[in-house]
Amino acid sequence: MTPEPQTSGFTPPDAFTTRPTLQGRFGMSASTHWVASSTAQAVLERGGNAFDAAVAAGFVLHVVEPHLNGPGGDLTAVVATADDPAPVVVVGQGPAPKGATIEHFRDEGLDLVPGAGALAAAVPGAVDAWLMLLTEHGTWELADVLEFAITYAAEGQPALDRVCSTIAGVADLMTEHWPTSAAVWLPGGEVPRPGDVLRLEQYATTLRRLVAAGDGAATREDRIEAARRAWGEGFVAEAVEAFVRTPHRHSSGTDHAGVVTAADLAGFRASTEPALTRDFHGVTVAKTGPWGQGPVLLQALAILEGYAPHEVDPSTADGAHRVIETLKLALADRDAHYGDPDPAGDVPTAPLEVLLSPEYAATRRALIGDRASHELRPGSVGGATPYLPPLSTDRDGGAGAGEPTVSVSGRTRGDTCHVDVVDRWGNFVSATPSGGWLQSSPMIPELGFCLGTRLQMTWLDERSPSALRPGRRPRTTLSPTLLLRDGRPWCALGTPGGDQQDQWQLLYLLRTILGGYTPQQAIDAPALHTTSMPGSFWPRNWTPGGAVVEDRLGEDVIADLEARGHVVTRAGDWALGRLSAVTRDPRTGLMSAAANPRGAQGYAVGR
Repeated sequence: MTPEPQTSGFTPPDAFTTRPTLQGRFGMSASTHWVASSTAQAVLERGGNAFDAAVAAGFVLHVVEPHLNGPGGDLTAVVATADDPAPVVVVGQGPAPKGATIEHFRDEGLDLVPGAGALAAAVPGAVDAWLMLLTEHGTWELADVLEFAITYAAEGQPALDRVCSTIAGVADLMTEHWPTSAAVWLPGGEVPRPGDVLRLEQYATTLRRLVAAGDGAATREDRIEAARRAWGEGFVAEAVEAFVRTPHRHSSGTDHAGVVTAADLAGFRASTEPALTRDFHGVTVAKTGPWGQGPVLLQALAILEGYAPHEVDPSTADGAHRVIETLKLALADRDAHYGDPDPAGDVPTAPLEVLLSPEYAATRRALIGDRASHELRPGSVGGATPYLPPLSTDRDGGAGAGEPTVSVSGRTRGDTCHVDVVDRWGNFVSATPSGGWLQSSPMIPELGFCLGTRLQMTWLDERSPSALRPGRRPRTTLSPTLLLRDGRPWCALGTPGGDQQDQWQLLYLLRTILGGYTPQQAIDAPALHTTSMPGSFWPRNWTPGGAVVEDRLGEDVIADLEARGHVVTRAGDWALGRLSAVTRDPRTGLMSAAANPRGAQGYAVGR
């Protein structure tokens, strides 16, 4: 089942696509790396379901895209089962450790959470979330699911060009300050060349130890549970605490010890919660709550719903302008209102009933004029003055800092990861794992991976709804999406890209739902995004009025945007967006899949 497109006046899609929109009835897998997609499909071919397949692919991504994610990072997913179509969010975003207080960071001489170094680590959430998903919805044994990742880690995987360039960018940092990382990523003291085989033997050992923890357990679920305990309460947690006690270099240029402890890991368990949803032209869009940036997409759709379909065509000057201005407003609300809900009620929860209402959307839409705004304009809710985060245009970055995504210049440094899977029974997974990339903090040698830096999304300002608070989740950018029609899931999609994730997905939804594009046509179409908001990643700069566009948007459209006052950065013809998507029509069982050609890594597989 697909939405009924409203194509009147919409720019028709290019007749050429970089690869076909795959179609079939057996199963579809799409991700940011061809090995992960092939792994997921191999699991489906061997009788596994979409959850078995996604988990196997997720652990493989730790090995084949180590510059983009790792086991010490985080995971957010939106899933639906064949038996229960209600979309559910998998919460693999760990909270701030008990010792991660604003006072501690200030005492360390910091005014921002660093973008690299273990002091910025939230409690690792990705592995426990993958294991929870396998327990609750999978069918395979843990040993079989992890076999793929163990083999690639132990026997090696040819290094991508981007892996090598990432290592080159932090080679001096590793050599001078992170010797445990240098021992793995600089074999023989040299930056590896593209195609060189990189082995992660210690990570393979860690995975084998997780499997072995379940030896003798009576059931599949008990064996997975034993692995979860070994992670959160056993050898992993112990090694993490012992390692981070030693101060090491951070992106701030200063040395600090981490504060995450074994008790912090033991206190975290991945969880699930109902997805936040909103309808748009007959399609239900399912996202995370305000502890993520998912509501940004829903707010943007609410604002754009007030225009005729052709008026929000992102391939036209008028449409691109309206889309960019809409995103500025939604992202301003993100920074003013979003944060992890406080169980004690000490900090107000995000007023979603207002932010997603038609009335509020109308007031925001009224702010969109003919000129590009260079202001940060969050909306007022209940007459209260909205929080304004610190605004800076020129803070210096540092080696290993921030999220490896598209820079303000438009130059691609890398991404997060994403994987979508749908099986023949109608199970859907849209998962975005991230954090713990090789350049985020020093390697823990006993484990073969490093910790993430998700706390850099918090502010050291008690007034912020996303302030650093022990036990509370940082407001993550990870933002997978599930689409439903008539109450049944039909599309899982997502993209890496930090602050750009919901921006690029918005373009996809407009083009498929309103323009009638196929998934591959929408993914291939020229992309754009705004940088006119404080970045979620250290050093948290913004570009007032900033708009990054692909040159294929066209000279006339780009010139028009510049004439309206947008500060346009041309990123090149094929630079923005890392989308993948899978679909299934519940009436016919016909499936499709598509993946991003940019960067020559993403791939869709299926039949």
